Amino acid sequence: MQAYCFKCRKKVDIKNAQPVTLKNGRPAVQGVCSVCGTKVYRIGKA
Repeated sequence: MQAYCFKCRKKVDIKNAQPVTLKNGRPAVQGVCSVCGTKVYRIGKA
């Protein structure tokens, strides 16, 4: 699965992907950027 990394400014693969639920109830996937190690989110995919 891929997400946009704001630090790298491109789409990257997500490492350690975990499904989470945001405060407003929307599903998302939280993980770590495979390039720089920054937290990344993919909203709407669980």
